[in-house]
Amino acid sequence: MSEPTEQMLLVERDGAVAILTLNRPKQLNALSVALRVDIVRTIRELSAGNDVRAIVLTGSGRAFSAGVDLKEAGQKGFSLGVGDKKSAEPAPDMDLASAFAACPWPVIGAINGFAITGGFELALMCDVLLASTEAKFADTHSRVGLMPVWGLSQKLPRIIGASRAKELSLTGNYLEAATAERWGLVNRVLPAEDLLPAARKLAHEMASVEGGLLKRMKAVIDDGLALPLPEALKMEIVRGSANNAAITPDAAEESRKAAMARGREQAS
Repeated sequence: MSEPTEQMLLVERDGAVAILTLNRPKQLNALSVALRVDIVRTIRELSAGNDVRAIVLTGSGRAFSAGVDLKEAGQKGFSLGVGDKKSAEPAPDMDLASAFAACPWPVIGAINGFAITGGFELALMCDVLLASTEAKFADTHSRVGLMPVWGLSQKLPRIIGASRAKELSLTGNYLEAATAERWGLVNRVLPAEDLLPAARKLAHEMASVEGGLLKRMKAVIDDGLALPLPEALKMEIVRGSANNAAITPDAAEESRKAAMARGREQAS
């Protein structure tokens, strides 16, 4: 009997924050076709609205995600959902990479356990990663005769450096949470019971920024990373100047007071 599709991805709304939980714990949250379709649909729906301004993505059980459902892929073919034999274009309804790249809101990955191969790639689609002490990362593409198609070979070297990325991808070795933090892959490592509360808190802090500005700030960082530094600096000036010119003196003063009050609150 197949799993009910609606139970594969749990969606919780907490004010302006959405918590998405991959919910196939017995399969280590393996990314079946149905689950990928659910994730893509949900991310696109949240991207199109303004009620949710930050997203947390995590997994149930002892894994974040073990990657593509190999049992299903063995039956239906590894090309399914990652480009057919004639095209490099993935099926639109399960194009995880495009859905996350187009999301204007920050996505925080709360990596609760194993993030393996496709699960590692899913983690890298998030904007910020927090990890449990139980988290482990691995790129085992080479061990199962595959190559990445969801961005791992390009994103990972840019985050942790080429030599470290090659070490992981050319061996398939596991990376412990503490080392992942030291290498800059994750922002913080927390006890398992503190992971989701910390991710939720961070999401609410981000969601407290005015929606339009939040989108523009995320976009200027992402777009700049795709440019040479001189061009990125020029882009920042153009976009920043356009934003700042629209701020009235009264609004600037109110924002200054609010920022100072928040600073005093955090310092106490």
